[in-house]
Amino acid sequence: MPDTDYITPALYIDGEWITEADRYGDVLNPATDEVLAKYPIANTQQIDRALASAQTGFEVWKKTSYDERIAIMNAAAAIIRQNAEHTARCMTMEHGKPLADSRGEVENCATLLEWSAKAAADYADRPLNDMPGFAARTVRKEPIGPVAAFPAWNFPASLATRKMASAIAVGCSMIVKPAKETPVSFMAVVQALHEAGLPKGVVNILMGDSAEISKRLIESPIIKKISFTGSTPVGQQLAALAGQYAKPCVMELGGHAPVVIFDDANIKKAVSLSATTKSRNTGQVCISPTRFFIQDGVYDEFTKGFTETFAAIRVGNGLDEGIQMGPLANPRRIGDIDALVKDALSKGATLLTGGHRLDRAGNFYAPTVLADVPDNARIMQEEPFGPIAVLNRFSDYDEAISKANSTDFALASYAFTGSQQTADKLADDLDSGKVGINGFPVVFLDSPLGGRRQSGYGSEGGYEGLDAYRIVKFVSQSDF
Repeated sequence: MPDTDYITPALYIDGEWITEADRYGDVLNPATDEVLAKYPIANTQQIDRALASAQTGFEVWKKTSYDERIAIMNAAAAIIRQNAEHTARCMTMEHGKPLADSRGEVENCATLLEWSAKAAADYADRPLNDMPGFAARTVRKEPIGPVAAFPAWNFPASLATRKMASAIAVGCSMIVKPAKETPVSFMAVVQALHEAGLPKGVVNILMGDSAEISKRLIESPIIKKISFTGSTPVGQQLAALAGQYAKPCVMELGGHAPVVIFDDANIKKAVSLSATTKSRNTGQVCISPTRFFIQDGVYDEFTKGFTETFAAIRVGNGLDEGIQMGPLANPRRIGDIDALVKDALSKGATLLTGGHRLDRAGNFYAPTVLADVPDNARIMQEEPFGPIAVLNRFSDYDEAISKANSTDFALASYAFTGSQQTADKLADDLDSGKVGINGFPVVFLDSPLGGRRQSGYGSEGGYEGLDAYRIVKFVSQSDF
């Protein structure tokens, strides 16, 4: 297939790709408004077949040795890399992100499979110290069982792969329901596993009605855990449903990350990194920096530099050369962001750049900077999930911490300072699941991703992410 062709959306049930369905939905290119393809909407029988397959696959996979799992997952990683350019182009077509970012995400999927497979084997059962009268005492880590996963559309391949790689590495099976906006990016990862010899049923893909699929999966006695990435309101609904059946969850929900810029920071570095990171994925990142708090002495310098740099970001179709920021995921995002901007302006904020939809086909919104935004503006408490940055002043450390920790979200926080003493205090005082100091990288293969309060609970990724799909059994054997 030429690398310009969009993958045909399909369900993946019991090792078989299925395009037949009673109903279909449209996949739109957010950069052109064109229909890319029709995705099949899974019916009740197909959902139940996926459940049965996940149970059968789990019984086989949990007994598969770590060496065999590593071999299959490594082979799949190699296949992903072989097909990386085609997969990346499909991702850009359905999501809109620049092609270079899509390529990076595809590579991340390959490395997630490799790292998770090895880490699961290295981080398995734990023997306890010898004790008189006991032949052995062991903490066993066993796979929890079939898992239902609901990744978001903003990183359509890597979010799903991060969940799946951890789960299958420890011996679980998984049913994944990709977002309807971006149904095919993850298919390439599963196809690679299929070609690498993954047993039938270990991974299944369902597409269609989110409410119908999630309800049926969570209510099924086959599913033992739920993993969700998305908005806080939807996560709360799924967690409440899971709670009725005492099923544990990993909930990676919304964020509203603060960035604290101190007088002693490297302002040139802070400006450059802040503008680049804010434009990533068109601001559609749960850990995207949004609320900037700048100390009085460097406020004017940072504000001028950031506004000029952010306004100059090249916006367009992610398939075009040199594009730095693509469209928003769907038309409703335009309306949501516009409403936040208008609300802030009505309450006294100053618009420094942007604040409007770009006059072209697709869901493009101008890079936007708001300054002097009052605390009662909606954007100070509501995650914009778009290319908007809010710039406000602060005078001293205590005021900065108070402002940074002033929302119900606590997923990520950032700060820039030239003082190690201040950096150490920030690590303690910034109340969030992840803290980045003098830089924005806070997601690594071996680090957990998770939040506090309205940003969710549990961990994705890292060794903690492996344990998220395990249950613990203690075995004590006395001497004969």
